[in-house]
Amino acid sequence: MIRLIGAGTRPGRGERVLDTFWTIPNLITILRFLGVPLFVWLIMRDDYGAAFITLVLVGSTDWVDGYLARRLDQVSATGKWLDPVADRLALIIVATVFVVDRIAPSWFIWAIVIPDLILIINSLILFRGSPNLPVSNIGKIRTALLLVGAPMLLLHKVPGFDYEWLAIAGNSVLVLGCIGHVAAFAGYLRASWHKHRRQLEAAGEAHGS
Repeated sequence: MIRLIGAGTRPGRGERVLDTFWTIPNLITILRFLGVPLFVWLIMRDDYGAAFITLVLVGSTDWVDGYLARRLDQVSATGKWLDPVADRLALIIVATVFVVDRIAPSWFIWAIVIPDLILIINSLILFRGSPNLPVSNIGKIRTALLLVGAPMLLLHKVPGFDYEWLAIAGNSVLVLGCIGHVAAFAGYLRASWHKHRRQLEAAGEAHGS
């Protein structure tokens, strides 16, 4: 899940927001950015073992940087947009590489990209930015499924791990993750419309008074 579409927003805990870029969570997010082109390069070299390890590390930092930001009280203004952009960019690129390299079927990229584009356009029109929606339970489950299903399919390409059950399990988990992605998309879209309507009603009442 990006904060622009509210699909990766963590619920506010009243923490202070730092103005500096130089925080541990932001540095981890930058490493995630750097891990994506490394992953693409490894896939191009058919080095699926190293690509699998890179993908697992990239996926794990999605949780680590958010946890450290809250744990160390290092939530920053930069991190609020940098972290979700890294998340979404990584997911789109990984989905594209999977389809191009025939690791996953073509529907994988469409199930990921189209809902995100709709949410981005919706947020820009209604809020001129992020609607700041809390992450939903479906969104959390969706993320977990995608972070498990994609590496499983990639592991199936590693020599010695070409088990049929691994491919079936990976595809099954990926399908569930994509279904969750679409379901989360519908929930975020509906929530953004409700929030926009409440804002219009509040503005009308304030103007009337």
